Amino acid sequence: MDRLIYLDNAATTKTAPEVVEKMLPYFSEFYGNPSSIYDFAGKSKEAVMKAREQIAAVIGARKEEIYFTAGGSESDNWALKAAFEAYKDKGNHIITTRIEHHAILHVCEYLEKCRGAKITYLDVDEYGIVSPEAVEKAITPQTILISVMTANNEIGTIEPVAEIGAVAKKHGILFHTDAVQAYGHIPIQVDEMNIDMLSSSGHKLNGPKGIGFLYIRKGVKIRSFIHGGAQERKRRAGTENVPGIVGYGAAAQRAALTMEERTVREIKVRDYLLERLTAEIPYSRINGHRTQRLPNNVNISFQFIEGESMLLMLDRYGICASSGSACTSGSLDPSHVLLAIGLPHEIAHGSLRLTLSEETTMEDADFVIGKLKEIVAYLRSMSPLYEDFIRRQKS
Repeated sequence: MDRLIYLDNAATTKTAPEVVEKMLPYFSEFYGNPSSIYDFAGKSKEAVMKAREQIAAVIGARKEEIYFTAGGSESDNWALKAAFEAYKDKGNHIITTRIEHHAILHVCEYLEKCRGAKITYLDVDEYGIVSPEAVEKAITPQTILISVMTANNEIGTIEPVAEIGAVAKKHGILFHTDAVQAYGHIPIQVDEMNIDMLSSSGHKLNGPKGIGFLYIRKGVKIRSFIHGGAQERKRRAGTENVPGIVGYGAAAQRAALTMEERTVREIKVRDYLLERLTAEIPYSRINGHRTQRLPNNVNISFQFIEGESMLLMLDRYGICASSGSACTSGSLDPSHVLLAIGLPHEIAHGSLRLTLSEETTMEDADFVIGKLKEIVAYLRSMSPLYEDFIRRQKS
């Protein structure tokens, strides 16, 4: 392998050098515990406060509404479990969708089985979009929470979050959105979109792993998630990950400053890949909405092949990709997202997700397209299903 083309940025991103540089002093120079009262620890406390401000500014939030966590999965768990506990006297009904990340779906399953919650899993259309009208129709007097992701991690479809937020506000219902794939990649304003809680994770936008946040609107009643200390205003105990927090703040600020230029560049390469791959490889289809999708997301299914074989062959050429969420890449089951948008199992199994970065070039795209054409042709040449299909097409 003489080159590396990393196209799995939805799984994780490279920590930007300037972010690492900002983090380094807080490992060995300013290593004080921010909860301590002496002056030396004040350096760490100031750094945490600054990062909180940087992160809040990206979504138009107040710094005191940002609560640091270990990542997106923890933030999702906190939002659903703690909200259910806080509002269970009002009702036990939660509305979500069938295409949420498993950090939402598995929590909903737990709440159903162990805590007596009633969950409505809304269908989506062929592009992965949930209808705000369907959300409103699902509301009952027992509904206490609506949780719909900002953008899907597999197919990249951007949901009508502002419209869903308006529905939630109209009915006085708490609205949470999993914005792990969207924060720092597309514009989000929590007040304009009526978002009460929002989850995010640092490693999705060139920040470090192991750090995330949950935005909780001021006034929202929600229980503490981790007990044992007064950190995060007594809602999430544990000594703060100061280097991670500093890195996340720097990454958030960087993402906000580069978003416009980065989006233009990524959309250009994204559309080039989508158009050429579907035009030059027969029996392929785009998954997700064609334009209402994340700037860096390409998701295509190729009939008559297995995605795992395709990924292994791409890896031989130094191309890193995925067939769905990194959290479920060890599973042999087809993506629940692709099944939810109506794909049959045999087509869902042949899916490929390419997620770009600001460093992805047209030269990279051309190389990937050329190798994918070879790989798909080779795998189909060994497929009795494809051979039978072609025979029937000719007869």
